[in-house]
Amino acid sequence: MNRLCDAYAGRRVLVTGHTGFKGAWLSLWLHHLGANVVGYSDGVPTNPSIFDLLGLDGLVEHHVGDIRDRARLAEVIDAGRPEVVFHLAAQPLVLQSLADPVETFEVNTMGMVNMLECVRERPGIETIVLVTSDKAYRNEEWNWGYRETDHLGGHDPYSGSKSCAELVAHSYHRSFLRDSATKMATTRAGNVIGGGDWAADRIVPDCIRAWSANKSVTVRNPRATRPWQHVLEPLSGYLWLGVRLLEDDELDGEAFNFGPGTNQDETVANLIESMTSRWEGARWDIASGSEQAGREADLLKLSCDKALRLLDWHAVLPFTETVAMTVDWYRSWHLGKADMISTTVSQIDRYVDLAQNTDMAWAAT
Repeated sequence: MNRLCDAYAGRRVLVTGHTGFKGAWLSLWLHHLGANVVGYSDGVPTNPSIFDLLGLDGLVEHHVGDIRDRARLAEVIDAGRPEVVFHLAAQPLVLQSLADPVETFEVNTMGMVNMLECVRERPGIETIVLVTSDKAYRNEEWNWGYRETDHLGGHDPYSGSKSCAELVAHSYHRSFLRDSATKMATTRAGNVIGGGDWAADRIVPDCIRAWSANKSVTVRNPRATRPWQHVLEPLSGYLWLGVRLLEDDELDGEAFNFGPGTNQDETVANLIESMTSRWEGARWDIASGSEQAGREADLLKLSCDKALRLLDWHAVLPFTETVAMTVDWYRSWHLGKADMISTTVSQIDRYVDLAQNTDMAWAAT
């Protein structure tokens, strides 16, 4: 038992976007903690799908619905009566936002409006953790990490939609939730990797798709620097923030970055080279004219000093272990040698053990 078990066992928890990469990992972890999980999503976004591989439709209360449909969302909330909400539902891809900016703003910005409108009408919800993105910051190509007080303002529709979602959350808190029984916070995480992500136009899934077919992967921006972190890192932050909001009113309405130390940022090229050492026969090359093709910033770092100061949270895994856990999960899937739910739970348990060894507050027994 640890602090998260104590807090979530037996609680009713809503996870929006529970069929996606991060949402599926979060839902399984909550189930593992003993929570009664209700999921709301517009469908399974990829094939293969971590949601399907884990059989989560048999472990959580699975509801299909669009985050843009406020009436349907309210219906699910009223039926599930959640005490805690984690809002992850989103259109998460930069290139998709360039192809369909209207959908991206509808899902990411108006979806946040719909979520908070439902929450403000239901005082039984004690805590809501709202997940946006590190890309909500106005990127100045700084060499230091962005702090929660730095300017918002994304350059592409995805980033802009997340900036707008942050403004929506701030407005709703100031106007409706600050004096209510419901406590809320927003979270911004750096680039997340880990087993089970098959989204389009992401470097790790692109590598796995190519290497599983014994092909070379083509990389569009190898010099881009990102704060790579394993999916369990920000999820531990979200879960712990949900607990601390119940205990400390001073955290209500705050925003938190969750990411690795600023000295752990790595280029895409370094990430791929580290992955190839654990996947026999892996190959990669650089796309012609690639440096401009993605329209993504080359440098993006986060300062997580606030999370350390107020939550006693910091990342647990070094870069090498982050890559090892990620590739090992995909290798287990590719070789068909393991029950993926056992593999995933085993990685959660290993992560918790490592957190306990580093005296993380949330992992304390």
